[in-house]
Amino acid sequence: MSNLFELLEPELAEEVESLTLLTYELRENRRAVLRSHGVADEAELLEKIRSGDAAEHPTYEHYLAARILDDTREAARALIAQRLKERNT
Repeated sequence: MSNLFELLEPELAEEVESLTLLTYELRENRRAVLRSHGVADEAELLEKIRSGDAAEHPTYEHYLAARILDDTREAARALIAQRLKERNT
């Protein structure tokens, strides 16, 4: 099996590697935020706030942070896909 990075131009390989590391860090930080509240996802955290099982502050800020982390991860993944697609066209 060949290494993806060996097939890419050096600049693109560096960009993809950086974005890949970023997606990993974003995913792990989101998990840490959610884990600190004992939930699996943002919807569950928001429900804890609505039901009164968690204080609104700072839990709502943590909810927003988890959403932003996930949205940013998805944007980075889309950028990786776009860059690789551009290379192949």
